Amino acid sequence: MEHTLISDLINADSSHSGIIVKGWVRTTRAAKDITFIELNDGSHIQNLQVIADPSLPNYEEIRSIPVGSSVSVTGDLVPSPAKGQSYELRAKEISIYGSADPGSYPLQKKRHSFEFLRDIAHLRPRTTSFGAVFRLRSELSFAIHDFFRTRGFFYVHTPIITASDCEGAGEMFRVTTLDPADPPRKDGAVDFSRDFFGAKAGLTVSGQLEGELLATALGRVYTFGPTFRAENSNTSRHLSEFWMVEPEVAFAELEDDMNLAESFLKSIFRHCLDNCADDMKFFDERIHPGTIANLEKIVTSEFARITYTEAITILEKENAAFEYPAAWGKDLQSEHERFLSEKTFGKPVIVTDYPKEIKAFYMRQNDDGKTVRAMDVLVPGVGEIIGGSEREYRYDVLVARMKELNLNPDDYWWYLDTRRFGSVPHAGFGLGFERAVQFISGMQNIRDVIPFPRTPKSAQF
Repeated sequence: MEHTLISDLINADSSHSGIIVKGWVRTTRAAKDITFIELNDGSHIQNLQVIADPSLPNYEEIRSIPVGSSVSVTGDLVPSPAKGQSYELRAKEISIYGSADPGSYPLQKKRHSFEFLRDIAHLRPRTTSFGAVFRLRSELSFAIHDFFRTRGFFYVHTPIITASDCEGAGEMFRVTTLDPADPPRKDGAVDFSRDFFGAKAGLTVSGQLEGELLATALGRVYTFGPTFRAENSNTSRHLSEFWMVEPEVAFAELEDDMNLAESFLKSIFRHCLDNCADDMKFFDERIHPGTIANLEKIVTSEFARITYTEAITILEKENAAFEYPAAWGKDLQSEHERFLSEKTFGKPVIVTDYPKEIKAFYMRQNDDGKTVRAMDVLVPGVGEIIGGSEREYRYDVLVARMKELNLNPDDYWWYLDTRRFGSVPHAGFGLGFERAVQFISGMQNIRDVIPFPRTPKSAQF
């Protein structure tokens, strides 16, 4: 029989009879002639209090029902005299689907460390913190799709298996059917022509290059899917498998890219504040105080915009305070990015025109011959949250840059074709989805904002 979600009952404005609710027992408390059960079904951060009394035929079983057990409760929603809740469910019937052995069930009525919960990732979604995180993650996904859909973008699906390394870093997970113990060889090297795809293939690090191809036909596109980096980084900001949001816009330049990125962040942050109010309140009170105020400030502020050269001038004056001194030609560290957004401007900052030596081959070169039309969006508390650029659409310049970086243009013939046939200025950016969830929730470790994190030496569940 169809049942009612707890989220529909938390803010009820009247009593109801014959309600059916199904979920998992969070806590129980047995008094002399009554038992209180806190029930949660994952639809809301709050539990629903169920009142059971001796009139139930299985009351003795209910009195000792273990935490973690799954039940179905039929009853009447009535006003509650208890503080913090308007209504409670007075049970007329309680059925137990599955019990949970209290001697081995690891989620008891106490606080567990996030480190401990990572070891039981299959059960941690039942906790208050992770239920809130994954509800936020879902709502943010819809906010992203809605933002692009209402602005004329087409949602496209780029390959997960690819033969090209978008960033040129080589940190890809290999995809092969060859026998690793005895692969075929040619001239001493592995002969990938005999592999399944007939070439060396790996899991994608970005859908950007394919996104560019589609933008030259559809105008405005975005991809939102999994990406993979075989980077041996055991930090609170890195995952080996994560999701990326990558819009690409034809007939667009760097200024358009910056405007899109700013309106995008403001829109999705506003959506989460408005549609995840109860979960956001929890994050603000229990996870990272000030999270709501920080988001509110961002959605109402005008992002600062400075060049990389201007940023280095600011940072060099503060080098004594940094672990890694800033200097022109070096990439910005997290401490530099946070200083600019938190101390210098006190709001998000977009830094543009980075040295070409520290940026990818596909970024459009400026006339100075030293910098490219790249941009990074820096936010307080995190640093970089978005990276993007105007793409190099001039065929000769792009080929020269590839050769300069020892990339074989023949390997990118399909990419270069878009510069040979109707090339146009175009631009785009990438948002690490988990970085966004981490920022909005205030969670300190990126492994705690994805259900089953993939990191070096860890691929459980």
